Amino acid sequence: TSPLYVYKSAFAEDIQHSDTNEEIFGVLSFVFWTLTLMPLLKYVFIVLKADDNGEGGTFALYSLLCRHARVCSLPNCQLADEELSEYKKDGMASNNNRSFWCSSLKSTLEKHKILQRLLLVLALIGTCMVIGDGVLTPAISVFSAVSGLELSMSKEQHRYVEVPAACAILIFLFALQHYGTHRVGFLFAPVVITWLLCISAIGVYNIFYWNPKVYQALSPFYMYKFLKKTQKGGWMSLGGILLCITGSEAMFADLGHFSQLSIKIAFTFVVYPSLILAYMGQAAYLSKHHILETDYRIGFYVSVPEKIRWPVLVIAIFAAVVGSQAIITGTFSIIKQCSALGCFPRVKIIHTSSKMHGQIYIPEINWTLMLLCLAVTVGFRDTKRMGNASGLAVITVMLVTTCLMSLVIVLCWHKSVFLAILFIFFFGSIEALYFSASLIKFLEGAWVPIALALIFSAIMYVWHYGTLKKYEFDVQNKVSINWLLALGPTLGIVRVRGIGLIHTELVSGIPAIFSHFVTNLPAFHQVVVFLCIKSVPVPHVSPKERFLVGRVGPKEYRLYRCIARYGYRDVHKDDLEFEKDLICSIAEFIRSERAECSIPILDSENDERMTVIGTSSSNLEGIRMHEDGDVDSSEIVGTSEPRVAKSPEKVRKRVRFIVPESSQIDNGVKEELRELMEAREAGMAFILGHSYVRAKKGSGLIKKIVINLGYDFLRRNSRGPTYALSIPHASTLEVGMVYQV
Repeated sequence: TSPLYVYKSAFAEDIQHSDTNEEIFGVLSFVFWTLTLMPLLKYVFIVLKADDNGEGGTFALYSLLCRHARVCSLPNCQLADEELSEYKKDGMASNNNRSFWCSSLKSTLEKHKILQRLLLVLALIGTCMVIGDGVLTPAISVFSAVSGLELSMSKEQHRYVEVPAACAILIFLFALQHYGTHRVGFLFAPVVITWLLCISAIGVYNIFYWNPKVYQALSPFYMYKFLKKTQKGGWMSLGGILLCITGSEAMFADLGHFSQLSIKIAFTFVVYPSLILAYMGQAAYLSKHHILETDYRIGFYVSVPEKIRWPVLVIAIFAAVVGSQAIITGTFSIIKQCSALGCFPRVKIIHTSSKMHGQIYIPEINWTLMLLCLAVTVGFRDTKRMGNASGLAVITVMLVTTCLMSLVIVLCWHKSVFLAILFIFFFGSIEALYFSASLIKFLEGAWVPIALALIFSAIMYVWHYGTLKKYEFDVQNKVSINWLLALGPTLGIVRVRGIGLIHTELVSGIPAIFSHFVTNLPAFHQVVVFLCIKSVPVPHVSPKERFLVGRVGPKEYRLYRCIARYGYRDVHKDDLEFEKDLICSIAEFIRSERAECSIPILDSENDERMTVIGTSSSNLEGIRMHEDGDVDSSEIVGTSEPRVAKSPEKVRKRVRFIVPESSQIDNGVKEELRELMEAREAGMAFILGHSYVRAKKGSGLIKKIVINLGYDFLRRNSRGPTYALSIPHASTLEVGMVYQV
């Protein structure tokens, strides 16, 4: 939708127009070469190849780098995570195959924590600018589309109609997010195709009708003539010309919804030619009407033949809505990635489609974006300042992508460092030129993306820092295995029927929350599971590799550790299905503990052997669990009679494990499975930590502000763990812990 406002923004500067058309041809030349070099060459043919197993975006590049050099921001990473099949898909090279420069860069990044923090900050800045783009792109797209009303009414009437109409469309757009894009998604492709055909047809008409020689402007010589003649005004107008490439980063961020080939074909053969024809057509019209200043001010619609202006206006508004939808969806997606990788407070994520992957809705972010969007529209009320703000956000994201891509070229693709330097020098110099032209307009609207980036960066970094310090406290205060062994099999307390599920961020050792609990209460459940739900720096984890299961202490203690691993784009299952998979994974671990088919992974710190277990749906030959169902008794391992509660009509649910017919299990395994089954029948209790994080005595003022005010505020106002949201309150216990970090 950029043709709606590029020429209008470019000529918003004080450029003196002459009869020679050098200014118009110069702008067209800049637009043509910018579109050719940035979206087409850089993104479509280079950056799209740097996908993270099919996913794109700033955080996907960061995730890719985390796997090739150990610079991950997640505190609970394990060596076992590197054995995931998704880790190895991108062809990680062995030490022998790495070049000298690759090995040197990798070791330098891994040694210096300050470089790892700089890399994280760089990724966060890019992410925050994408969020800023999610505010500015809908505002400028819808406002520019509605501005066509100016040609059909007086200036007085237009002033009172334009802003309310734009605000009404924006409110409708954000209100629509709750229902999911899949309900109206079938309209998107026809709208976009109609819009592209419309602007290209108008462009061809204007070229042949007004100035067939406009093709001469495609020569880069006109860029030189433009800058030479207009000097500072021409340089400042680059901030408006830059808007022709808005959406390039969204194309990369939305890679997970499409294949590389489909994007290459669509952009190269449909989008790119349509845009070039549209810009050439506008230039051809303006070259014959350059004396009229209002023609520059109104922009796109003045070049549309009068007979078809109203249909084009309607199509433009629909196209602006679809274009805005793409960036809003991309914003939801990137915030989900940040949250999964521990860089954004937990928010409510609703999956709006059970069939289409990646279609999510985040209520808090949606309404925040809407309010900011309306504030920008009402506050600025003109395309010039909106364009200045949007341009800076777009070019900053591109600069971040260029920096991260140069590292990807060396670390992930194992190419020459000189190729990476050439990449960053060529594209970085072009982007730096545009960046300088955008930054100079700080007081004319460019301050908005900077302010938004500072706010969101502060939120992200405070959350990440607090989470990291909280995890370090957990590690330093975890209980030794010797303390557990000293208690004996009963743990020195009464063991009651049921399963106690203790949530912890630790991937090894016994959390302090457990010792805090058993020290103050005289009873605990007969089966205890230390559950850690963690994210790993890959888009998806195969269901066959979902769980890592192991024992804590001797077998008779009935203590298990279960680590559920999710990628940053994975959908978390509903609680009932997750509980079933969890119990089945423990049962399968018990059955296959000594089998050759299991894949043991040793945690040297606590001498725990972890086994990779898949979900029950992915492991067809594993143990299955049936609840309240009639099952063939020949396949049941153990039975227990249902117990009647106070009401004679209410019967406790019956639980049965079904093992494969070929499986040979000894009496000890049968007994352990029977205990697990009985414990599941008795019910599960969820023990959650309720943490109070405070800066320890002697901390500096900045740390106290960050932890005591910033992190504490975010923690109290963010969502709890996803799986804990729908746990019955009667089954939940919260154990308070004060963290002195």
